[in-house]
Amino acid sequence: MSKPDKIKARAPRGFADRGPTDLAATERMLAKIRETYELYGFEAVETSFVEYTDALGKFLPDQDRPNEGVFSFQDDDEQWLSLRYDLTAPLARYVAEHFDALPKPYRSYRAGWVFRNEKPGPGRFRQFMQFDADTVGAPSVSADAEICMMAADTLDNLGLSGQYVIKVNNRKVLDGVLEAIGLGGDAHAGQRLVVLRAIDKLDRLGPEGVRLLLGPGRKDESGDFTKGAGLQPDAIERVLAFTEAKGQTGAETIDNLRKVVAGSARGEEGANELAEIAALVAASGYENRVSIDPSVVRGLEYYTGPVYEADLTFQVQDEDGRPVRFGSVGGGGRYDGLVGRFRPEPVPATGFSIGVSRLLSALQMVKSPIVSGQEKPGPVVVLVMDKDQIAAYQRMVAALRKAGIRAELYLGSSGMKAQMKYADKRQSPCVIIQGSNERERGEVEIKDLIEGAKAAEAIASNAEWKAARPAQFSVTEDKLVDAVRDVLARHFG
Repeated sequence: MSKPDKIKARAPRGFADRGPTDLAATERMLAKIRETYELYGFEAVETSFVEYTDALGKFLPDQDRPNEGVFSFQDDDEQWLSLRYDLTAPLARYVAEHFDALPKPYRSYRAGWVFRNEKPGPGRFRQFMQFDADTVGAPSVSADAEICMMAADTLDNLGLSGQYVIKVNNRKVLDGVLEAIGLGGDAHAGQRLVVLRAIDKLDRLGPEGVRLLLGPGRKDESGDFTKGAGLQPDAIERVLAFTEAKGQTGAETIDNLRKVVAGSARGEEGANELAEIAALVAASGYENRVSIDPSVVRGLEYYTGPVYEADLTFQVQDEDGRPVRFGSVGGGGRYDGLVGRFRPEPVPATGFSIGVSRLLSALQMVKSPIVSGQEKPGPVVVLVMDKDQIAAYQRMVAALRKAGIRAELYLGSSGMKAQMKYADKRQSPCVIIQGSNERERGEVEIKDLIEGAKAAEAIASNAEWKAARPAQFSVTEDKLVDAVRDVLARHFG
């Protein structure tokens, strides 16, 4: 009889597994971000992975995909549910649901997984983590300026000082440009969104790639075609002129933007807000870290005012080996209409989101001590020399754990050599050995694997190694915990 086919072990496309080193580095990074957010008075909150689809609204990340960019399913009561695609829409629902109990303005932060039903690719995942901070209930752009300054402090505290810029723009300015080219009003909402997403790809695709997306469309390297916004040539040039309005100073940039939106009340309002943010940033001494930049758009439609991005300025190599800027590791903006969908009164809000995996990758590239710090030692492994003495070995493990030392009993069925190999794979600092001879003497052998590895490099021959038995010593059973502590202190402080 033929054996049934084995299921192939593989992760779904766009999803990834993470090991202990990556998890430890991520935790250290998140702790530093959390520390900065809390310094600004933000407090933690957690929302569900799953939301009612209608609560997410029409502000979806990719309307050209099945389920409009989100993973959705129908509950047994026929209500449609979706995995959250960001942390902002769920926060809006949470604030609306608990509105009367929350202080206003309400400052909160949250970290969590989000899901996008998008085409996966290199560095582009369907599941990724974000770390957000939002202020709800503050209508003044001073809240936006503060978020930008907090983003700067966060990157400074992660060891990225001098290697980033927080870029700020205003969607009202872009709204003025879109009105000028005939895309104002609800009738053109879909076409406006295509334009926004095209501009949002400026850093990645460059002006010519964006030009194609603003016009007929663009075919990528894989041959997939993305339909464009279908703008006329003069309209395309005006949109690109908007993205190129950055001057030598913030004041010059704002003057250029005023010219681009001349005649649009909404556009001029956006330029005035940018001028106010620039003044607030300068007054607090952040003018060299926060910059007015019209290239920032943000692809989601719910932004209503200032938008910002944290852009890393150091160079890395692209897939073809060419030097490129690392680029964005986070962004956000004002979304005054999102909470108000659930409430009778308008509720202003603004917030910032960090892409955790991308930021971690950047920190690893610059060897930030936040993520390249010393890892925890592996567990001390108590070897099983005599299988009829499991209780005695387990008693040693319990004593070590009671003293706060990571420890484990070898639970496999192999001999001494395999157990030592296992301890090496577990990155154990030392192993505990007790055979019948040691037991009769009331002793245990402690083998310092870290010191032993150093000695092995220095000793030339195997014969010398066997004769020296480096880094292995005996102690009485009652001194086991103290002796292991000494080994750990020697290597890990």
